[in-house]
Amino acid sequence: MDKNRAFREAPLPLFSSARPAGDEAALPAAALVSGSRPPSYIADHRARLRDRFMQGGAGAMPDYELLELVLFRAIPRQDVKPLARRLLDRFGDFNRVLSAPPARLAEVSGVGQAVVQELKIVEAAAQRLARSRVMHRPVLTSWDALLDYCHTAMAHREIEEFRVLYLDRKNVLIADEEQARGTVDHVPVYPREIMRRALELNASALILVHNHPTH
Repeated sequence: MDKNRAFREAPLPLFSSARPAGDEAALPAAALVSGSRPPSYIADHRARLRDRFMQGGAGAMPDYELLELVLFRAIPRQDVKPLARRLLDRFGDFNRVLSAPPARLAEVSGVGQAVVQELKIVEAAAQRLARSRVMHRPVLTSWDALLDYCHTAMAHREIEEFRVLYLDRKNVLIADEEQARGTVDHVPVYPREIMRRALELNASALILVHNHPTH
């Protein structure tokens, strides 16, 4: 048995009632004839796109191509460019696609559970990376990184959110917590809860962060 087999993606069955609805619903019959591998034109396109990404990075790619790269793993045997276009038409740009609520993503034709999961994994990874650049660091020396993190975490939300950043005596960020979620134009804030938490953390200063969704 090939010792590397366990590290390869397992081929998907041709016919399975357990397939997440919508993920490959539009797959042409011709694409299924050759087995679990995608048609050569799809495989070639994916290889070219991956090469371009590795050589030029994300900055050299438009939103729909970057989104295609994310969708490749969720939909292994189908041309995902039409789906990428539909997602961008619905939500506007790459960032808003990633941050869209799962229920709204599922409204787009061709989006199933696997697609939603892949998008949410990428969103979570981006937020964790941005957060790691500001946690336990002096705010004044990492102000731009802090703004980037807040933008990543909140700017593209469809509802209002209220976050509290807690600082110690040296202005080092010791905690970042979502205090409340609201509606499209309102979010409740509870000062007593904020102060109680600040005392628990022995925080010396606070930064209050609030977004305003745009539609």
